[in-house]
Amino acid sequence: MRVVVNGQARELGNDATVASVVESVYGDHDGRGVAAALDGEVVPRGLWEWTGLSEGARVEIVVAVQGG
Repeated sequence: MRVVVNGQARELGNDATVASVVESVYGDHDGRGVAAALDGEVVPRGLWEWTGLSEGARVEIVVAVQGG
């Protein structure tokens, strides 16, 4: 299926979840400092594994960074 991740089109398997997209973008990340939204709605980290994607979904992933 085709979805948009951080503004870029991607082809993903039909079983893709928010968790699998975060992992594909940031590797094996523990989720700390990461936020994900699906079609404009924030998805709580505890639901990432269970939140499936559908054709045309828009996923935004942001990571907090330290700095000054």
